[in-house]
Order: sequence, then C-alpha cells, then structure tokens
Amino acid sequence: MFSKKSILSISFLVVLALVIAACAPAATPEPVPPPTEEPVVEPEPKPEPQTIVDIAVADGRFTTLVAALQAADLVGALSGEGPFTVFAPTDDAFGQLPEGTVEALLGDIPALTDILLYHVVSGVVLAEDVVMLDEAETLLGESVSIRVEGGMVYLNDAQVIITDIVADNGVIHVIDSVLLPPQEEESLGTIVDIAVADGRFETLVAAVVAADLAETLSGEGPFTVFAPTDDAFNKLPDGTIEALLDDIPALTEILLYHVVAGEVLAEDVVELQYAETLLEKDIEIRIVDGRVFLNDAEVIITDIIADNGVIHVIDTVLLPPESVGTIVDIAVEDGRFTTLVTALIEADLVEALSGKGRFTVFAPTDEAFDKLPAGTIEALLGDIPALTDILLYHVVEGRVLAEDVILIEEAETLLGESITIRVEDGSVFINDAEVIITDIIVDNGIIHVIDTVLFPPEN
Repeated sequence: MFSKKSILSISFLVVLALVIAACAPAATPEPVPPPTEEPVVEPEPKPEPQTIVDIAVADGRFTTLVAALQAADLVGALSGEGPFTVFAPTDDAFGQLPEGTVEALLGDIPALTDILLYHVVSGVVLAEDVVMLDEAETLLGESVSIRVEGGMVYLNDAQVIITDIVADNGVIHVIDSVLLPPQEEESLGTIVDIAVADGRFETLVAAVVAADLAETLSGEGPFTVFAPTDDAFNKLPDGTIEALLDDIPALTEILLYHVVAGEVLAEDVVELQYAETLLEKDIEIRIVDGRVFLNDAEVIITDIIADNGVIHVIDTVLLPPESVGTIVDIAVEDGRFTTLVTALIEADLVEALSGKGRFTVFAPTDEAFDKLPAGTIEALLGDIPALTDILLYHVVEGRVLAEDVILIEEAETLLGESITIRVEDGSVFINDAEVIITDIIVDNGIIHVIDTVLFPPEN
C-alpha cells in the first residue's frame, strides 16, 4: 500500500512532467513546397480575314475597280463566302478605255454590273488550271475565251500579268485590259422584213404572202433568197403575174425555186456551178465577163444580210425547168445507147446515175461500142469489175457544160483516173474520142455524146 505521502509525491512528479513538456519548444515541421502552377499560354491572335475586296482595297492598284464594285453594290457579294475567281483590271487598264467611259458606266449601273460580273468566275481557278481551258463561263452567263500565245495567257484580248493572289474567298488574277462582254447584235430584220422595207420588191412580197410563205421566210432559216425586183416581174408576159396569183401551187413552186437552204454569200456563190433550191431543182450558176448569172438572171446586188439569211437581188424571175428525166431515163428513151444502158444495168449503176447527184456523162453510142474488137462487149459483160471501171471512167462529178469543157485540159472521173481534153480544128476530143453532141440537159446532170468508148489507163 502506498502511503498518502507517496501518492502526493507521484502526483507532484506527473504535474511537473506535464509542465516541462508544455514549456518545451515545439518541433519544427518539414517545409511543404508550394503547389506547381501551369504556365499560362496566351493564344496567338488570328489574322483578320482577307477577302477579294479587302485585298483589292489594300493593294492600291485597283481604286477604279473598287469604286465600280461599290457603285454596283457588289462589295458584299465579293466579300462573301464564294469562292470566286476574279480577273481584276488595274487602274491603268481602266485608263485605256476611251475618255468618259468610266464616268458613263458609273452613271449606268446595269451596264456597269454586267461588265463587273463578266470579270468573275465561280469557284477557285488557279493559274495552272486557267491555262488548260479554252474558255470560262462568268457570273454574267457569258464566257471569256482563254488562249496561250508566246507563253502569255490572254482572256479575250486582255493579258494576265499577275496570277494567284489568294484570298480567303477565292483568287485574283490581274489583267491589263478591261473585259467587255459581247454586245447583242442589233436586229437587222428577217428576209421578209427587209424585202418589205426596201420598196423594190412589192410584187415579190405580195407573191410570198399569197403563197403563205411569209412565215417560213421569217423563220429561223437560214435561207439564201435570189430576189427578183419589181422590174424583173414586169419583164414577164402580160397577165403572167395575175395568173400566178390565181394558181397558188404554180406560184409556190416558182418562189421556192428562188430560195436555197443555208446562208450562201456572194464569195461562195461564185465558187459553185449550181445550187439546189427548196423546190429540189437546181439553178445553174455561171460567171460571164465578171458578172454572175443564175440561169439567165443576172445578180445585180449581193449580200443583203438579214437575221435569218442573205438576199441577192436578180434582174429576172427564175422559172423552174420542166422535168426531163434522169441520165438513165434519157439514155433509155434516146435509142442510140442500148449497149450503154445494158452495161449500166449489169454493173448495177442505174440507181446511182438516176439519183440526186450531179453528173456529166460522156456517153458512147451503140456505134461506138460496135467499133470495139469482136467479143469485147461480151467479155466485159462477163467481167463486172472491169466493166464498172470502164463505165465510171465516162462519168465526171458535177455539171460541166460544153463551154466549160473546152476550157480545161483534163477532168477527174468517178474512177479516180483523169480524162484528157483537147480541141483540134474546132472539134473536142476526150482522150481519142470525139464529142459529137453536147449539152443534153437532164434533171441530174448533163450528157455529152462521144463516138468512141473510153478505156482507163492500165496500171
């Protein structure tokens, strides 16, 4: 047992220990590092968008173009998303326009807008793509032509001097001239309009109306009309015009005989020997002393251009020829060409020489065939390729009148081999065959009669 004194001593020691502990200096804590902070990275400022208009404004060489865009209210459009390809004329390019043009355009906004849109193509077309094109359609709906000459690129007549200025909404190519869109040609009037307005074709116009052809000759065409004047109609026998106005089918045939499909200018007419009319009958064309004749009518005025064709004025009314038959028809009917007709049938050439082609045939008579050695005709009828060659050697393409035959030294036949032509003592010879009858006119050509069969040269 502890004594009271012992308990007090122990209690005193405990209290003393607590007091000492409380008065002892506190233990120094380990230092704690401050939390690490991530460095703040400031975002780089994005460049301002540079549209086509922004670049044009900042450049300084396009002040007139920019002013025009503003006047035409196109700045917003060309600052939009696009993309666009702009062929941009410089101030110097605008300066090349005639004096007062720019001011006039700034006062005519529709015309100015058309011109500006003619400089813009939808999409991005870089220089490497431009040179691969022949043309490009602009926002005006009209195309610019593109060509490369001497390493230079041209749009119409404007040269591209700087390429591939890239904007956020497209690309700019700089050009040295302003592009002007094609102008709509002023209407000249139809063939009928011109004939009515002229005053020299009153009878022709009355006939066209009576035959109900005014609408046809006012249509798209094109047509070439050989137009007889009132004086030409007056040369017809008394009562002819009145009779024709009462006979519409005959009148219609005569009028159609004055019209050729297509536009045949004077420079082309003189290169022809004939022209097929809308009546499907030919008119003969010849030049005498520098003057042009259609059948017997002289062409007195040429190349009156209409919206739907061309008018040539003639001094005589053309009357269609009566049908006389084809080359084969005439040969059959004549009676002097029975061997030739038989040969044509055997060689299967009847259809060809009865067709719409225009041929000149040098036709040997039966007597000419009889001059051949005995058995020759029979041998040829048994050798169709050889017979065909001989027959084709007698045919020339086109109509060659006697007056023309004597002016040439040779003519190529349908065989591809040429015949020689010479004049001796007033007689005409084809190779060694004499021409004994000339100018038998048929519907699809002409026949000249010869006294000897022609044989092609042997290879």
